[in-house]
Amino acid sequence: MSAITSNLNLQALSAARTLDRTQDLLSRSLNRLSSGSKIVDPADNAAGLASASRFDAQNLRVTAAQTNVQNAVSYVQSADAAATSLGNVVTRLGELATLAQDPTKNTADIANYQQEFQTLQDQLRATIGGSTAEIGGTADVTSPLANFNGVAQFGATATGGRTLTIGATAGETMTIPDVNLRTGAMAALMAQDASGQYLVHATDANAATQTTAGLQQLAAGRATLGAAQARLDLAATTLSVEGQNLTSAVSGIRDVDVAQESTQYAKYNILVQSGTAMLTQANQSPQAVLKLLKS
Repeated sequence: MSAITSNLNLQALSAARTLDRTQDLLSRSLNRLSSGSKIVDPADNAAGLASASRFDAQNLRVTAAQTNVQNAVSYVQSADAAATSLGNVVTRLGELATLAQDPTKNTADIANYQQEFQTLQDQLRATIGGSTAEIGGTADVTSPLANFNGVAQFGATATGGRTLTIGATAGETMTIPDVNLRTGAMAALMAQDASGQYLVHATDANAATQTTAGLQQLAAGRATLGAAQARLDLAATTLSVEGQNLTSAVSGIRDVDVAQESTQYAKYNILVQSGTAMLTQANQSPQAVLKLLKS
């Protein structure tokens, strides 16, 4: 037992020190409950704060990559829809070319077939676009109908495709291959000479064969787009899982366990109250010395 002296109350000093510590713990617990975070101050968990910050940054990169993938999926779906429409146009060109070979049709009928054939060729040029070096004619088609956010969908790029980031780590990229319809059979169907006249006509003997080749080119392009979308869908699923795991990791480090912290808060609250009472009691101990001096 500590001695009671006239100029030093050891019990009161010890009780005050313990009460200060308990009040500090109570204040921290209250801050955690009110903020919902375990780490109110960096000193609470410096290593955990560093890890959580790193995970937060990685999660933001994952979210950005998810946006890239979603936009790329939209791009691919838009291109596939345009390719489907082009397929319908080329199919109709084949029908017209076949009908134009019917010997029972008169000159007016053939002229009507050719007029529709040419109108559909105009649609091909407007949709696919291209320079005069690629599709002939008197002027470049620089703003084709088949575009996504101003990006032409059926031309060629210098790199052979459009590359996007699909992950949080550097180097996690994917390239959507070009579907270039400004060459091959499709280009032949919409090619013009220097005066703007089409090189393929409904009455040409090989027109139907050329439309078949164009359909094959479109089918190959759609297969390319489908393969790209399959990979993008897989990337989207992977990023979603990664984002969930990162969010869970950050939550485990930062988020307070309300049930556990409430128990701690109740404990510290009781200790503060009892500590205050004991400090009062300790401060009264010197009174016994005064009584001895008075007797």
